[in-house]
Amino acid sequence: MPSTIRLTGILILLPLFPLLSHVQAQETQSDSVVAEGATLKLIGDGYKFTEGPTADDAGNVYFTDQPNDRIVRWDAKTGELSDWLSPCGRSNGLYFVAPQSLIACADENNELWRIDLKTKEHELLVGQFENRRFSGPNDCWVDQDGAIYFTDPLYKRPYWKHSIADDHPRGVYRLSTDGSITQVASDLVQPNGIIGDAEKRHLYVADIGDKKMYRYVINPDGKLTERELFCASGSDGVTLDVDRNLYLTGREGVMVFDKTGKRIDTIAVPKGWTANVTFAGPKFDQLFITAGDSVFTIPMATTGLR
Repeated sequence: MPSTIRLTGILILLPLFPLLSHVQAQETQSDSVVAEGATLKLIGDGYKFTEGPTADDAGNVYFTDQPNDRIVRWDAKTGELSDWLSPCGRSNGLYFVAPQSLIACADENNELWRIDLKTKEHELLVGQFENRRFSGPNDCWVDQDGAIYFTDPLYKRPYWKHSIADDHPRGVYRLSTDGSITQVASDLVQPNGIIGDAEKRHLYVADIGDKKMYRYVINPDGKLTERELFCASGSDGVTLDVDRNLYLTGREGVMVFDKTGKRIDTIAVPKGWTANVTFAGPKFDQLFITAGDSVFTIPMATTGLR
């Protein structure tokens, strides 16, 4: 795998992939979140399926090549990509927790892990609820008090050495710092992407199975209330910028919705599917996109919510 790969011949490719350039979209989108004149940059490929990007405090990104059971690191200063941890429990979604931890949705045995960035050793946080194995933790977000919210859909894996029934419960769970676990949402078809706004006390959960995005209020006790439909679009992964614009992924690339749920922008990616996004770089003004066998970045006119 090359450390850095640049898109070449992009002007020649534009007729074949008319959605690749964001310049055309900017002509009709006056409120674009992408930096003026910016174009999508391919920074790495040759993976099997990329997922779960999360940025540390320096803007370096950790993401998963889930079928190949590895976590890859992108260096924000040098642009270099390097294998960081393999095997990694078939990790899918990741979330950085300062100063040196990754929360990982370890799909091999349907568990939630904490990985130490220095030692690369992991700690099993939870693997079951009410004496029942999880369907498969997929994505996670950590609140300001350290509580972890994670989605638990069901995607049966060929590498599982166990079986799970088709009607196994799906849901959203909250793991508190004292180790207690509660189910905070159970009325979703296939919960997937998740992100929170600690300041505004909102949690966004994508029901990819029902093609809907919901916004909840996080109560002082950590429970979720006041569920409202944010937009009629599901998502694999999701992130927020400082203006509370919400970034969703899927077949159209990266779709951007403002805080009212109005779609304001689309960042097209020539891969047929985008799985997840996060803000990265030293100033957190680059959008890092995982898409199938590749990863991309694009400079933004805004920064990520931290």
